[in-house]
Amino acid sequence: MSESTQFPSDEQLTAFIDGELAPDEAARIEALVQTDARVAERFELLSRASLPFGAAFEPLLSQAPKAALEAMLSAIPLPASAKSEPAPAVAGRRGFLGALAACLVAGVIADRAFIGVKRQLAKGDEGSEWRAVVAEYIALYTPDTLAGPVPSNAAQAAQLAVLETKLGLPLPPEAIALPDVDFKRALLLQYDDQPLAQIAYLDPETGPLALCIVRSDDGAAPPRVEGRKGMNVVYWATPAHAFMLIGHAPVDRMQALAADVRMRLSV
Repeated sequence: MSESTQFPSDEQLTAFIDGELAPDEAARIEALVQTDARVAERFELLSRASLPFGAAFEPLLSQAPKAALEAMLSAIPLPASAKSEPAPAVAGRRGFLGALAACLVAGVIADRAFIGVKRQLAKGDEGSEWRAVVAEYIALYTPDTLAGPVPSNAAQAAQLAVLETKLGLPLPPEAIALPDVDFKRALLLQYDDQPLAQIAYLDPETGPLALCIVRSDDGAAPPRVEGRKGMNVVYWATPAHAFMLIGHAPVDRMQALAADVRMRLSV
């Protein structure tokens, strides 16, 4: 694949949307949007973003090493298109992205599209709808989406602490660990104005998996299995929360992984 036809990252598409790319790179991305259906689909999703970043990541931002980040970011030259924009808006955006990177939540820009996807879905029962939203989004993940080193235990705990606070559910790293599957990141999203936790993993054999959790007062329910977007889903509920584990692994392995994490989360 040549450089001109290389699939752009979510960060590049986000920068293109925000007018922060150099003219030649912006022209390349624009050409791909016009000619490549996959790029066009990703561009459309990111363009419709409405996820409230500030509220979702406020606890992480308060812990970020701001002085070091500002020094690092000040050394990055702004592209010509960005220099023409009002300085406070650019600086605020770069400071926010830097804080997220420092807190090991790389890739969160992709999750801007979560609510945009939700609005397109046909209405169904509440439990089915939130699982459909998750499946629609996770289907876009590839192994490259979750590439990179496994966060340290301390970094995992820091990310999970944000989810614990919002969900009212203890989530220590050992409770959500999956055997033979790498933890990659824990993100706080939003669904119907309620917090939604997404814990992403990378299975070396079958690719991305995700454990997602929302508050729910629909009552406890035993594990059930369904298929969505070519993936297998195991979902269950406690009196206060609904859970789903989604991935490309075979049904029997998904059930075994779900049973393992379900047992540890119930302790």
